[in-house]
Amino acid sequence: MEQVKRVLQEWKSIGSVKNVCTFGNGHINDTYLVETETNKYILQRVNTNIFQDITGLMENIYQVTEFLKNKLIQAGQDPQRETMQIVCCDRGDVYLKDETGNCWRMFSYITNSVCLQKARNEQDLFECAAAFGNFQFLLKDFPAHTLTETIPQFHDTVKRYHDFEKALQEDKMGRAASIQEEIEFLQTRKKDCTVMVDLQKAGELPLRVTHNDTKLNNVLLDENTMKGLCVIDLDTVMPGLAANDFGDCVRFGANDCQEDEEDQSKVHFLPELYRICVEGFLQKAGKSLTELEIMTLPWGAKLMTLECGMRFLTDYLQGDTYFKISRPQQNLDRARTQFTLVRQMEECWEQLMDISKAQLQ
Repeated sequence: MEQVKRVLQEWKSIGSVKNVCTFGNGHINDTYLVETETNKYILQRVNTNIFQDITGLMENIYQVTEFLKNKLIQAGQDPQRETMQIVCCDRGDVYLKDETGNCWRMFSYITNSVCLQKARNEQDLFECAAAFGNFQFLLKDFPAHTLTETIPQFHDTVKRYHDFEKALQEDKMGRAASIQEEIEFLQTRKKDCTVMVDLQKAGELPLRVTHNDTKLNNVLLDENTMKGLCVIDLDTVMPGLAANDFGDCVRFGANDCQEDEEDQSKVHFLPELYRICVEGFLQKAGKSLTELEIMTLPWGAKLMTLECGMRFLTDYLQGDTYFKISRPQQNLDRARTQFTLVRQMEECWEQLMDISKAQLQ
């Protein structure tokens, strides 16, 4: 905490600090709640092992949040509560690099808000999807191509498949022989991995500003109404496809299982929860999306789930070097869970497409 106190000397403009404590449940950055006599702030030490282009990352966040602030002001809404806002250090920079090489940043604290780790009911899921839909809508005019790719080719499913093939060929841990069913599952869906990438390359799907981590705990809700306030954790804001943001929201929300479920009979994709995600997302984003973007929402759900499972399986083949595990075969169970969800999506594919069609009528 002494290091934090030294860093806060570079933010004297916020006033006299009366209390500092650790904050939140994040696993990547170190986060602190800073209280002064009049306000609260969020101070973070950014994990530069994961995010190596801190300048590009912070420029993305600054440009997007300033754009959002101006949009909200024009609409007569409250930017103090409906978007994150960077608090520059005293020298005017959007982040501070200290003498040990650590990078720090500060945001204003959004009062009277709550952050849920898990949806308690269908309304919570609706509000999550609506918040990310609103994020799309407000940023529809932002030039997405000007943003830095903080994690290059993050949702390039073709690249992810090539990574899987390379890991399979090398088979460093000698595990391939025991997972032939999972390998064949991916190999029979190789062509699926090109669908969205090809549409984007052909210019049929526009690049959007995407969040790329669209789960409930990245949405703040008003503590009184439990309506969505704003989207947080903008480290992975990059150019991308709207359907991918929607799809990741579905991957997290439209099921009843743990991500690493060992018993696949307990894994269920729930079409009714999928419908709720569609309705929430499009209630806010619908007017900003093209007809093709709306019709490819099922592909976003399927491919984000397939990609995630593919990454888990690739890591399992490589010896569990990327995703942390707490038990043997956890990454394999994670992959199997995602593949079960994909299979169940395919079984009700026409129903998913009909849900999109209904939104166009």
